[in-house]
Formats: sequence, C-alpha cells, structure tokens
Amino acid sequence: MQKTVQKTVQKTLVILGGYGNFGKRIAKYFKDDNDTNNIELTIYIAGRNLLKAQGFCLANNNKKQNKNKQVNYQPFVIDIYDPQFKSKLSVLNPDILIHTSGPFQGQTHFVAQTCVELNCHYIDLADDRRFVCDINQLDEQAKQNAVLVVSGASSVPGVSIAVVANLVKQFKKINSIDLAIAPGNKAERGRATLKAILSYTGKAFLIFKDSKWQNGFGWMDSRKVDFKYGIGKRSLANVDVPDLEILPALYSEAKTITFQAGLELNWLHNIMCLMAKMAKMKWIKNWDKYTGLIFYMACKLESFGSADGAMRIQIKGLSLIDQPQTVTWTLVAKDGIGPFIPTFASIILVKKILKNQINQTGATACVNLFSKQEFEKFALTFGIPAYLDVENNG
Repeated sequence: MQKTVQKTVQKTLVILGGYGNFGKRIAKYFKDDNDTNNIELTIYIAGRNLLKAQGFCLANNNKKQNKNKQVNYQPFVIDIYDPQFKSKLSVLNPDILIHTSGPFQGQTHFVAQTCVELNCHYIDLADDRRFVCDINQLDEQAKQNAVLVVSGASSVPGVSIAVVANLVKQFKKINSIDLAIAPGNKAERGRATLKAILSYTGKAFLIFKDSKWQNGFGWMDSRKVDFKYGIGKRSLANVDVPDLEILPALYSEAKTITFQAGLELNWLHNIMCLMAKMAKMKWIKNWDKYTGLIFYMACKLESFGSADGAMRIQIKGLSLIDQPQTVTWTLVAKDGIGPFIPTFASIILVKKILKNQINQTGATACVNLFSKQEFEKFALTFGIPAYLDVENNG
C-alpha cells in the first residue's frame, strides 16, 4: 500500500508585541512544537522596536535554538497607532494575528477591525472588561468575512470561563462563584499588566453581589485565602476583569460572583490597598501615571518572596443530589513558570485554527472555544498541575 504524503501548508502568524513579556513566550513555544508538522509557519515578531525584534529572531532562528525547521521568525516594525497600520499589515497577508500589546484599557478595536477587513483571524490577550465584552460589535462583519475574532484569550476570561463551565456540571444550583489569582513575587512581571491594574486601583466598577449589581472598588475588600498545595495563604483584593460581566450572564442563578488577585508580600499588598483608599478618597486621581516609578520599585523587590503562584476557582451551591457542596479547582505554578499561563489560551486557539479544529466565525469573548480538559492537558506539558477538591457539607 502506498503511503500518503501529507502536503505542507504555509501559514503566517503575526504577534504584535512579539518580543514583549507574553508575546515572546507565545513565539518561542512554536519552535519546539511538533504538533503541526505539516505546516510551515512564518512568525512575524512585530512591534515598534526593530532592534528588539531583530534580536529575538536572530536568537531563535539559530539552528541550536530552533529545532523545528518548519518555523521561521522574521522581524517586522509596526505601530498599532500608525495611520498606515492597515496598509503595512496587509503586505504580510497574515492568516492569524495575536495582539499582546497592552494595556488594553482605553484601546479601541481598531486592530481587530483591521484584521477582519484583511480576512485574518484575530486573537488578543486583553483582560479589560469593556474591551473584551464589547468585541461582539464586530461579530456580523467577522462572520461575513469568515474569520474568527477572539478577545480575552488569556487567564481571564479564557481559562477561568472554561474551568467554570466544567465545574458547574457538578451542581444542581449555584450560589456563588469565587475566582482568585495569586502570582509569586519573583515571577516575571509586565509593565503593561501593572499599568492596567493601576488604572482601576481605588476606582468603582460593577460587581454582582448578594443577588444585585453594586459597586466594588479596585484593590479593596482585602482578605486572605489558603491556596494550599505548597502555596499557602495569600492576600487578595478586588480586580476588574471581564468575568465579572460574563459569568452573571451565563449563570444568572448565582447570587454572588467575585474575582480577586493579590501580591505575595503582605506589606506590599497592604501598600496597594492604601493606594486604593487614597484614590477612592480622591487624594490621588490616577495611579497609572506613576506606572514607570512603581514598576521600577517592584523590579527592585524581585529578590523577596517566591516564584510560586496559583489560580483558584471555587463554586458553592447544591450538588446533583440536593446537598450543600463546595468544589475548588486550584492551578499551581512553581519555579517562575506562572507568567506562561496567560499565553496558553492563545496558543491553544492558534493550534486549533491551524489544524482546522475550529469552524466558528464571528467576534466573541474567549468563551466555549476550548475545554478545561484541553487546558489542563496543555498546562501539564509545562509542569503545571491542577487539583480538584470536592467538599460535601450535607
């Protein structure tokens, strides 16, 4: 019997911010990926800094560094605020674009719109509530052009929503959904992520609590949670994420939905809480204008604490046999591997698109595009385990 030879397909992936904190991790993944052997993938490391883009490509096109001959990195200078952005991007004729150039607070959907017009699939790592939840305004045009536009392909809402969708199957009725992220202090941080957090520190945003919409305030309502599994107790406070709007729409029976994050060092966490109070009392208008200084100080403190972090999702309600039940899912990332997690959703989606495993088109937040099982299997390849605890209180 004659062996069938699989035809090689050429694809182009553009990563905006490809040399940045998240972009570089996504780009590097594909040089070791053997799951798409029939695809010749050209990855454009795109951004405003030519030297950084060239440096990345030079290092990763090295034969010793890049064992996957099917992947080729190319530098590309482009600015998302350039009026000529569309014409410059069109030269590459991209199949998929990943937008990692945050912060997304205050950005328009111009990049996504451009991708739709160029018949290019679009994925971003946004965690800004309005940016992610309003992406559906491009839905009709994206469907007409047969492309998929996905916003929030990151830890939130991509991973969090996928996990919740699986856990709720163990309940007859949901009372509360509580989500939390606690990074290690030594884990590499991004300036854009810090700026995003500072933009709503002490500011009001809507949360669904006690069966009604009410104001929560960024980096307030501090508490401690025991993540267990070698992580221990961590301080948490309010953060504004798309999940706070998406989850109440999906699970309207839940009385309270919360999302918090924290800093490993208690004294540093408490300083952030104090900054939130100052902003709430109008003593400081916006903390994000001090991002550069605060980022510099945070980097100076990297030697303290640990490189271990975790993500926890806890759901309370009635089990399938009408008994009070608490289900807790905990993702544990040790030894500095945590900063890879926000990239996993986008990588999973790119691979599914390349392998024609997603037929969906249109514009959507990252909901129901991959499963908890798919994520956990992928996370394990990085040595990141997930634990499930079920407590029946009946």
